Amino acid sequence: MLQVAMATLPSPSVRASCSQWFGSSFPEGDNVLHDPPRILAVDDTPENLEILRMRLEANGYEVATAADGEEGFAKARELTPDLILLDIMMPKLDGISVVRLLKQDISLQAIPVILVTAKADTRDLVEGLDAGGDDYLTKPFEHRALLARVRSMLRQKALHDTVASQAQLLQEQAAQLSNWNRSLEQTLADQVIEIERMGRLRRFLPEQVADLILAAGNGDTLLQSHRRDVTVVFCDLRGFTAFAETAEPEEVMAVLGEYHACLGEQIVRYEGTLERFVGDGIVVVFNDPLPCADHTERAVRMAAAMRDAIDEHSEQWRKRDHLLGFGIGIARGHATIGRIGFDQRADYAVIGTVSNHAARLCEEARPGQILVSQRVVGAVESLVESVAVGELTLKGFRRPMPAYQIVRWIGRPS
Repeated sequence: MLQVAMATLPSPSVRASCSQWFGSSFPEGDNVLHDPPRILAVDDTPENLEILRMRLEANGYEVATAADGEEGFAKARELTPDLILLDIMMPKLDGISVVRLLKQDISLQAIPVILVTAKADTRDLVEGLDAGGDDYLTKPFEHRALLARVRSMLRQKALHDTVASQAQLLQEQAAQLSNWNRSLEQTLADQVIEIERMGRLRRFLPEQVADLILAAGNGDTLLQSHRRDVTVVFCDLRGFTAFAETAEPEEVMAVLGEYHACLGEQIVRYEGTLERFVGDGIVVVFNDPLPCADHTERAVRMAAAMRDAIDEHSEQWRKRDHLLGFGIGIARGHATIGRIGFDQRADYAVIGTVSNHAARLCEEARPGQILVSQRVVGAVESLVESVAVGELTLKGFRRPMPAYQIVRWIGRPS
């Protein structure tokens, strides 16, 4: 039994590789040769059809027949054969007309057509080939010539089918890549939003605290307006206004850079929330956005560490003839806290008496002094060495407010 050459078709291993890499099998369907190849013979002479059927089936082909052009076209649409042997001279619908119909049908136009004619007049053949025929045979035809043309046309069909299958696969890959690109664009957009959220949070929070909020996925919720008991630390430089008026701008910015870097290290260390910079003033909040049971202890410990760290810088500033001191005020109380501003610029703010109380205590503090409110000293009394400084008349408060100086941090007994 004669086997049609199929070397150009994708092998099972190639199809498996395509499935592995692209997530779908190699395309199958009407554009792939049948097994065995299917041939449609169309002739109005029954004897000719029988001869074709017997010879082709003897060589391993599947054969269907039609007795005229109309039946041939109908069977072509029904069976989608791999090859059509088409007589030119037929009643109802001649072979040339059938060829034209086949080539106009997108689902049939790839099927090769061998025109069969008993006439020697080349005009029929030329017209048939111009209409879309792929090859021809004249009757009576020789057996080997018939098989040779059949094999040749099936090889062309196999090649066409392979190209069509690969084109289909490429189209599917292009569609998949397009989907991947859209997915990637959405992922990148989501990441940009997340980066913006991270940027907003890290403007207010120590990195480790911001990471916790982002991991919890509720950072925006935590920054919405709410009430909370907080400890507020306000600190600034004594003598900075006079220094800024007389020093060169570059020197002022250099001192501010050293000052902020020094205090920023302590804010991060004690996990405070940086509320804002006010020139040389810095406002730090404890117990928001993340709750902290020992927030007043942390605030006082940070203040003591800030004072020690600034003492080292103060010596260097004195050598550069910059007479700058450092004072701190700490208060505890309830405040309204949240995000304020507009779309292009927003800040995290603490609104309430407690923030003003800390600021006024800071104003009263002498260089190197930490002044705290009654509630603050009550929360850390056993952990610090403190001295009462009496009642202070603070701007914005109707009655004098008791204040205490933190001499040093003692801590818990080991």
